[in-house]
Amino acid sequence: QVQLVESGGGLVQSGGSLRLSCAASGSIFRFNTMGWYRQAPGKQRELVASIITGGNTNYADSVKGRFTISRDNARNTVYLQMDSLKPEDTAVYFCNAILSGNGWHYWGQGTQVTVSS
Repeated sequence: QVQLVESGGGLVQSGGSLRLSCAASGSIFRFNTMGWYRQAPGKQRELVASIITGGNTNYADSVKGRFTISRDNARNTVYLQMDSLKPEDTAVYFCNAILSGNGWHYWGQGTQVTVSS
């Protein structure tokens, strides 16, 4: 069974930084893609950033140049470094993993990020 546990959310002032972590149960080599999504109140869940096994990354236009996704295979953990945070980044952030082979999606429980102006 796959479990994804996020941590690192919190309250930060505009312009500040946070680093989110997503720890997976077992090897993350099982997943061809891991990523971060976010959902703000009244809005749809949206992709923030993703990283594939080979290390290629993809970012939403709204976070390019400010957020960095990375993975530590030895720790089975994916990170999202968020810099220059803006109030519009306020949302619940979810870790996502896509299992190689069958393409099943797994989700973490979410972590709240609040950016004050």
